[in-house]
Amino acid sequence: MTGKVYLVGAGPGDSKLITLRAVELLQKADVVLYDRLVSKKIISMIPKKAEKVYVGRAVGDDTTHQNTTNDLMVQYAKSKKNVVRLKGGDPIIFGRGGEEAEFLKENKVKYEIVPGITSGIGSATYAGIPLTHRKYASSVVFVTGHEDPEKKKEIVKWKNLAKSVDTIVIMMGLSRIDVICKQLIAGGMDKKTPVAVIQNGTTPKQKMIKGIVTNIAKKVKENKITPPTNIIIGNVVDLSDSLGWK
Repeated sequence: MTGKVYLVGAGPGDSKLITLRAVELLQKADVVLYDRLVSKKIISMIPKKAEKVYVGRAVGDDTTHQNTTNDLMVQYAKSKKNVVRLKGGDPIIFGRGGEEAEFLKENKVKYEIVPGITSGIGSATYAGIPLTHRKYASSVVFVTGHEDPEKKKEIVKWKNLAKSVDTIVIMMGLSRIDVICKQLIAGGMDKKTPVAVIQNGTTPKQKMIKGIVTNIAKKVKENKITPPTNIIIGNVVDLSDSLGWK
């Protein structure tokens, strides 16, 4: 008999946005494998009896770290321990939770997936940007700005997105914001389309800069914006002027 692995979303940053189910599982965990973006306040919720293992990855780190994380989940579970794999945001929205679940399934380890508020939603909400709005946006798409480096070519069709969706939320795309915006313009996006870049969303360090697709890359450099960030493109961005509450 093995233990069980819980793939748990810790939410977008603000520790109060973690779910009751996540807190319950942390209290019962034997081992917690946690990511870089999990806040210190949430880590402090882990009981002293539980083993805490950092498995995070910073931008530029070797991608093979995921193999180590996979092996640790299986190793602990087969030692009859209950494991919480704690991820920032939501485990299956660009969090590799799907891949980890596949690995656990292949190794005959029981698992449960616990959703969390993804940073793309949380940061927008805290900035007063409604990703959908009956007057301005009937569609929203979540896109990664940083695809798997092992892919032979980029899969995201940026030019096609330019006119097919009202709101675009880009996660992990800061280093490529200039290229992305140029491709959107090449696809027919209005050059005056508003853009917001939100740094450290939902935390006390939250910072937002705004511009349009033709100048946002320059503003990112001028304001020395660094990850973690979310980029929001669409007319709903302008609503933050009247709806911003943080």
